[in-house]
Amino acid sequence: MRNSPIESNKVSFAERSNASAAAKQALLERFRAKASANDPAAAARQAERVAIARAREARKAERDAIKREQEAAQAAERARLAAEAEAEKAALEAQAELERQKEKDLLAAQKAARDARYAKRKARK
Repeated sequence: MRNSPIESNKVSFAERSNASAAAKQALLERFRAKASANDPAAAARQAERVAIARAREARKAERDAIKREQEAAQAAERARLAAEAEAEKAALEAQAELERQKEKDLLAAQKAARDARYAKRKARK
């Protein structure tokens, strides 16, 4: 029979808490008694769980190794592409410098030819 609300107020919180802890402890002890370590089926299940966990860890380690290899390959590819881009940029800059120098030489040759014509005209007069 349940306690009436008036009677439950007479029981202190500490008493209720202790009773709850004792009930939980009793439940835990009953569970431990059922699933004792001496049970061969339980030991087999535990061994199976351990084997599955080890296999899972091995697969994870393998995936991580593959992922690291792929990341290293991608990093090497990025470095190669960056080096190629840098080399292409340097080649384009060298080509642009060569074209600027040719333009400068052409302008200097044209000026020299113009000056020579001017000097020749002055000499005729």
